[in-house]
Amino acid sequence: MLFLNKLLKTYGMKPAKEKYYRGLFTIAAFYDLLLGATFTFFPARAFAAMGISEKLPAFGGYVTLLGAFVLVIGIAYALISRGDLLRNADLILIGTLYKLAYSATAFYYWAAGSLPHVAFAALFGVADAVFFVLMAECYWFLRAKTEH
Repeated sequence: MLFLNKLLKTYGMKPAKEKYYRGLFTIAAFYDLLLGATFTFFPARAFAAMGISEKLPAFGGYVTLLGAFVLVIGIAYALISRGDLLRNADLILIGTLYKLAYSATAFYYWAAGSLPHVAFAALFGVADAVFFVLMAECYWFLRAKTEH
């Protein structure tokens, strides 16, 4: 408890705000760990569950690698959620940009009619767009704290 009090004083933020940010990154961690594990270890089953088995690339390594990237960023979000938010601001920026990259790519290919399944944009893309906005707000809040 003493450690938590020191962190709160260091951040100069209200406990509720810190708890909110930690919760945000915890949720993002679980979300990406689940998706990452699914697409890393069970890509054929994931595509079959969406009824798009025929759209799974012949070389399964593509989906496995993308799943592994998602799994690794999920680990990063878990580390951010339990670590020093100010010291992890750079990692928060990277995670925020990751969410932007995925959602923008998904929406682009959705608009072009090239997605293998609508869930890649309407579900995962929307979720990542929401995470992007919330994480960007966290980053800008922490950045403003360090400029004072």
